[in-house]
Amino acid sequence: MGLQQFLIIGAIIFFIGLFGSFTKRNTIVVLMCIELMFNAVNLTAVAMSRYLIPYSSVNGSGIEESILTGQVFSIFIITIAAAEITVGLAIVIVLVRNFKSVFVSDASELKY
Repeated sequence: MGLQQFLIIGAIIFFIGLFGSFTKRNTIVVLMCIELMFNAVNLTAVAMSRYLIPYSSVNGSGIEESILTGQVFSIFIITIAAAEITVGLAIVIVLVRNFKSVFVSDASELKY
């Protein structure tokens, strides 16, 4: 597979997540769609790192190793996604306790 195929798959996954986050009312489904968007960005970052960043020579010994820029960036995205899910699930728990519902429209009443 080439870079174009990875970018197309990443774009499809991202737009599925974007469409789901705009059209669904269930908070848990919206959080899953946001995770889809994060994973699409991860796929794109790793693919770009693999195909566009050149190999580097270590100490001039002729041994080449890849620079792991996209992979490190993906680890940061996964960390941010874990924090986002933690806050999102806390909001879902408060919604269920207070309103017995998991709809996004009920979350606007939490500020009062």
